[in-house]
Amino acid sequence: MILLTGEAAGGMSLWTMVVKGGWLMIPIFAASIVAIYIICERFWLIRKTGVTDDALMERLAESLRQGDHEGAAKACEEEGSPLARVLAKGIRTREEDAGEVRRGMEETANKEVAAIERGLPTLATCAGIAPMIGFLGTVVGMVQSFYDMSTAGNSIDIGLLSRGIYTAMITTVAGLIVGIIGQLGYNFLVARVDKIVARMEYYSSELIELLHAKK
Repeated sequence: MILLTGEAAGGMSLWTMVVKGGWLMIPIFAASIVAIYIICERFWLIRKTGVTDDALMERLAESLRQGDHEGAAKACEEEGSPLARVLAKGIRTREEDAGEVRRGMEETANKEVAAIERGLPTLATCAGIAPMIGFLGTVVGMVQSFYDMSTAGNSIDIGLLSRGIYTAMITTVAGLIVGIIGQLGYNFLVARVDKIVARMEYYSSELIELLHAKK
């Protein structure tokens, strides 16, 4: 016979749910903090990247048409953006053939993109591991519930089983929430990085045309 001796009807605070979720809530909570931090920090960085790219390219085009390579290089130094550093590499190596100029710019672009993508693998790991920890909590909770049932004998108290049930349900929900947020954030940031890469490629090709048009 199951005795209904659980908590009285009423609301349950978020903190109470976390506590009842058991020790597996600790890594899930840590994963959520790391994921949110990376999403916010990378979003803020990427949001500022590329804002002035069009204006910079117009300044460079005007300077190069006038043969002012030093002015163009100085404009890139003043800008200090990822694209500016890529274009500065092309201007510094302008005396080489187009293939070498492009290769140098691509190497610089790869370094800049790697810096922009810093933290994204960790975000992907958090998004993937949080649901797995939640499912582990489901298994641990169910094992705990069955163990409590086996040791309770004929008088099974619902309160006795609640520990395992809470662990099973709450960790799964928490893990899925963190996983969904992490995956959405990761996909969004990757899409923004892809746009930055496309702009770098476009403006790099445009710069090479401008440089070799003067020869």
